[in-house]
Amino acid sequence: MRLFVGIPIVDDARREIIALLGHLRATDWPVRWVNDEGLHLTLKFFGEVTPERLDVIEEAVRFAGQGTGALDLRLDDLGVFPSTTRPRVLWAGIGAPPGLELLYDRLERGGEAIGFAPEGAPFRPHVTLGRVREGHRLPRGALEEAGRGLTPVPFRAAHLLLYESVQTMLGPRYVARLTLELSA
Repeated sequence: MRLFVGIPIVDDARREIIALLGHLRATDWPVRWVNDEGLHLTLKFFGEVTPERLDVIEEAVRFAGQGTGALDLRLDDLGVFPSTTRPRVLWAGIGAPPGLELLYDRLERGGEAIGFAPEGAPFRPHVTLGRVREGHRLPRGALEEAGRGLTPVPFRAAHLLLYESVQTMLGPRYVARLTLELSA
């Protein structure tokens, strides 16, 4: 099973991203767009794991989420990884309080303690919108143009989920294996 920890995108921020994706899908950009149903902010990717590891992973996630409390986040800007000259992933950035970085760090350290390597890159909270097809680039000025269509929207993250990514003919479907309420 393929597992990761994330925060679902809810309410007005979800509606804003879905509206933006609607406009982006109408372009001829060489991008595989994400499904609306799976919008989330990934905090820790465990990858392919055996079912026997599920209990210890759930325990690490529970421990990391203890005392975090709900987080006030904000849909922020658009960007790409790794760079604007060689984009592979198009994303919507998330503005966040220090509590999100602390939660991310606790998940990274908890994962490392049970045998999962830390990410190794600086934490940049984001929601993946799509992946640029291999060997292609975005049209010149595309990111700036799309960014004008995004409204910064605040939202509250009240849940932390351990997701299983299940591959289907229509792309990945994310199934919640564990849902934790973020309450102090």
